[in-house]
Amino acid sequence: MMVPLVFRGWALVRERAVASQVAPADGRFVEVNGLSIYVQEHGPKSGPPVVLISGTSAWSGTWRDTQAELSEQGFRVIALDLPPFGYSDRPVEPRYSRPAQAERILGVMDALRIEQAVLVGHSFGGGPTLEAVMMAPNRVSRLVLVDAALSLDFVGVEPGLAGYIADTVWLREIAVANTFNNPWMTRTVLKSLIFDADDASPDRIALYQQPMVVRGATPALGRWLPELISPDSSASSLRPAQIRKLHVPTLLIWGSEDTATPPQQAKDIDALLPDSRIVWLDGVGHIPQIEDVPAFHRALIPFLGA
Repeated sequence: MMVPLVFRGWALVRERAVASQVAPADGRFVEVNGLSIYVQEHGPKSGPPVVLISGTSAWSGTWRDTQAELSEQGFRVIALDLPPFGYSDRPVEPRYSRPAQAERILGVMDALRIEQAVLVGHSFGGGPTLEAVMMAPNRVSRLVLVDAALSLDFVGVEPGLAGYIADTVWLREIAVANTFNNPWMTRTVLKSLIFDADDASPDRIALYQQPMVVRGATPALGRWLPELISPDSSASSLRPAQIRKLHVPTLLIWGSEDTATPPQQAKDIDALLPDSRIVWLDGVGHIPQIEDVPAFHRALIPFLGA
């Protein structure tokens, strides 16, 4: 017990930075529903808007290659830090349900005066992204889900020990301090998600670690953990019958070697959506946008410009 407690204490000592003071200068904060949300925006203001939503433990900066490529192609690219990750404010009350997160995505679009955009959601961020589309389909021209963790198979499943940990404050903070928000574990976590361990380069690792110094990160991730273990069942994006009604052109980009959200999950989602197709990326795991950047862009960009 002593070692985990030391990790928790070390995390709280390490997390002393004020987000607004250490966030990269190429981004800015916008006010959304009482929170300051950090966004990075690149490309011409007049370009077609594309909004990038990250997954667990990722933030806007981890989309750097895609931001650069799309901006060069003439798109207006917005990457946002979805709480509790990155540099955005964390709600004092743990409002991390998919509807709450979807409202934040749409709120960022409001703050930037974007009437309609393409939404691209990765991994755990895929749920809030799909929820935003279902909440306001008229505001989304196209949808891209990248190895999306929609948890359709887990609705109504008893969370067991994981649920007990998520509901116990000190246990969940120890769990977070030893995994998601532990810089010593970043490489290990990335290697468990990608197919080729060499893609977990020191540069990539440093990028993922960057926001880990922000004050209050570990307690905030602890408050978010129950949503990961057992998503709020009120979300429309957890209901297959509702997903079948969504008539938004959708592209599923999936790593053929993904073990976190296996390929069968892509097939299940594709079967639900009326207007979708899958692009498989061979020799790629759960994070295509860093594992095979050229292949990911070859799959993404034609769909955006269609």
